[in-house]
Parts: sequence; C-alpha cells; structure tokens
Amino acid sequence: MEQNELDKEYTKRINLALIYIDENLGNDLSLEIIAQCAYFSPYHFHRLFKAIIGETLNAYIARKRIEKTASILLKNNEISISELALQYGYNSNAAFTKAFKKFYGISPSQFRKVKKGKYSKIGKVESKNGQKELLIDQYISNINHHLKWIAMHTEIEIKEMPAKRLAYVAHSGKFKEVGKAYQKLINWAETKGVLKSKEFEKITIYHDNPNVNEQTKVRSSACLIIDEKVEVDGDIGLLLHPKGKCVVARF
Repeated sequence: MEQNELDKEYTKRINLALIYIDENLGNDLSLEIIAQCAYFSPYHFHRLFKAIIGETLNAYIARKRIEKTASILLKNNEISISELALQYGYNSNAAFTKAFKKFYGISPSQFRKVKKGKYSKIGKVESKNGQKELLIDQYISNINHHLKWIAMHTEIEIKEMPAKRLAYVAHSGKFKEVGKAYQKLINWAETKGVLKSKEFEKITIYHDNPNVNEQTKVRSSACLIIDEKVEVDGDIGLLLHPKGKCVVARF
C-alpha cells in the first residue's frame, strides 16, 4: 500500500476511534478497547493517535470528559456535581473538582453560578490594551438579533426524520473553515458519481460545544446523504444518523 493510501487508512481508523470516544465518555475508555475498535494493536494505536490528533489518548479523553461536563453544567441546573463526576469516570467530587479547575481555572460549582461563557478559556481574547474582552457578550447579542430575524422570516416545525446514511469528512478547528472538508467530500462524490445533480443535501454535524471547547479543537463532520450501495474509502467515513424528531427550519 502506498504511503498516501496508508495515511488515508490510518485517518479513517482514527476517526472511528474518535466517534467511539464521543459516544462512550461515561464508559470504560481503556487503550485496549479503543485500539480494538480502530483495528490497531494498543502499541501502534497509541503512537498513531498522538501523531494524528496532537494529544495523547489519555489527555484527549480527559479533555473531552471535562468539556462534556462543562457543557452539561451550562444547560442543566438539576444534575448534581457528584452525579456528574460519577457519570464521567471520577471516583470522587474532589478528583473531579481538581481536574475541572485545572482546565477552566474555577470549580464546577463556580462555573455553574457565573454567567454563561464568562470563565471559558475560549470565551476570551486579548484586546489591544491587554485587557480581556468577553466574546460571549457579543455572541449573545448576535444570537438575540438572529432570533428576532428568524421569528419574523422563518417557519419552524418539528418533524419525524428518517434515518440517513452519510458519507463524511472530519474537520477539526473553526466552524467557518469546514468548507475545506466539504470540498474534499464533494470531489470524492463527483468521482464516485454520487452527485447526480447540483441539488444535493449537505449536513454538518457538530460534535463539540464552542462555548466550552477551544476553537482549534472543535470537531465537526461535513456530510452528504448517500445511497446504500455507495462504498466509502480513504479519508471518507460513514455515519448512520438515526431517525428521530428534529427541529426543521428553512431560511
């Protein structure tokens, strides 16, 4: 197998591991289990994961778990800190609080009390005079403006959507740069004859919450709906999006 094809195969398998981690943050995520789902030996998987993702497996899992708990704290006032700690693999409140504070600079209980996004590492930038500028305020203002626009111009309904078979290219980084992943996906689709017309359905899946994740590490997937007979290969992965209720709006 040529090096380029080998790199694509490695990326494809690492993507399988990332999906498995996303779906099992509250379960056992040992090196052996994840390596097996990516079809690697533990030794080779550990080396390849660090080379492709830029973090060790343990560091990646620890970060994803903490970011997941932060995302839950922002929107769920009912769940207790101790329940959250146990759900995501911490043996005690103290261990969870220590890990959380190391990442965000404050305890989970403090994080829950403050204004959403105020203490988030990705919610701040350095202004010209060296002071911290809170981006979340601008974000909320923009969202409120868009919500008013949506209320005036958009019909929103809830629909039962069928399951969809998706070809995807993984993207890591700012959402606005996901176009590069779509270009790669569309180029592949054209060579496979998947795109029978200029009208095709694109779906972007967001795996992370930008309010609690660093923008350079936010993961998303650029997707196209494909027929059951189309085979994926190389950098192109396969996702099965389950059926269920969705909020549907056309702009």
